Amino acid sequence: MELIWFIIIGIVAGFLAGRLIKGSGFGLIVNLLVGICGAMFGGWLFGELGLTFGSGLFGALLTAFFGAAILLFIISLFKKR
Repeated sequence: MELIWFIIIGIVAGFLAGRLIKGSGFGLIVNLLVGICGAMFGGWLFGELGLTFGSGLFGALLTAFFGAAILLFIISLFKKR
């Protein structure tokens, strides 16, 4: 059941991060997939930095959102124009 929540949180975070990084133009599906990867990346990155946004659903969503936003920004740097 935790895996399902992890995926749902990642999808929501990817959608929100895609709205924030509007100029990237990757499309909904890629933003959702990046959100799932961003959830993992955000958890790892903020864990290494010793940062936390609290526990529970809201903290997980913030961590995933920031991870997805960072990944979308990095990917947009390498996107061909």
